Amino acid sequence: MSTHDATLRVAMLHEVFFDDPGAASLRSHLLRAREQGAELAVLPELPLNAWAPHSKVSRDEDAEPLGGARQERMAALAVEVGIALLGGAIVRDEEGVRHNTALLYRSDGRCAARYRKIHLPEEEGYWETSHYEPGDRGPELVDALPLRAGLQICSDVNRPQGIQLLAAQGAEVVLAPRATPPETWERWRTVLRANAIMAGAYVVSVNRPRPERGASIGGPSIVIAPTGEVLVESTDPVSTVELSRADVDEARRDYPGYLERFPALYAESWNRLAD
Repeated sequence: MSTHDATLRVAMLHEVFFDDPGAASLRSHLLRAREQGAELAVLPELPLNAWAPHSKVSRDEDAEPLGGARQERMAALAVEVGIALLGGAIVRDEEGVRHNTALLYRSDGRCAARYRKIHLPEEEGYWETSHYEPGDRGPELVDALPLRAGLQICSDVNRPQGIQLLAAQGAEVVLAPRATPPETWERWRTVLRANAIMAGAYVVSVNRPRPERGASIGGPSIVIAPTGEVLVESTDPVSTVELSRADVDEARRDYPGYLERFPALYAESWNRLAD
């Protein structure tokens, strides 16, 4: 296969795994994804945690240091099943600061990328600023998969900066785990489609599947083509789809993909606001 013909088969795992003794359920879902030909499995936001932001009470056991138990479990299962895995955890740094962190593991268990969620809600069922701090670094290109990837987490997609930075770096697929309520799904769907069109990239967004601790959570997971076409919209436990570099290239030849980005111009304007 030529570089131009590169593809990536992705599985969306529409489930959470915080009550999963011995990781039996997560292992089963990953094996099912691998049997369907998936090279990458994408999990929801904080998939090995119960949904802590249902209240403003922060518990020490919800977080872990870099390389903690949840992270070790995901890395080990990636190796065991032979699949790349995008998961996440509340990671506590050496100073004790907590971040909602997406973690991309290669099929050999190595962590290829970490991304800290930047845009944090603070509302009923989503008291996130009470549990972790905003990320302190912009999103960066991940060159560890057959297609060039970028990471976002949930509310990040409601601000255009991150996905536009990823597109400018050459990202062909943006992976965006989330935890969102079913009653606002149509709005989220519109935003995710707009992100795909503006970036000229695939968007893969996997949701937590059901209400937790009084927090309204649920609604489909979704894969959107660079044209904005919805390829998969599902609440099935495992859904797979093949992504193609050729489709990204075509979208970027068409409008609005070919429009210049003018990074220096916009950087100057943002810097004036920052000052």
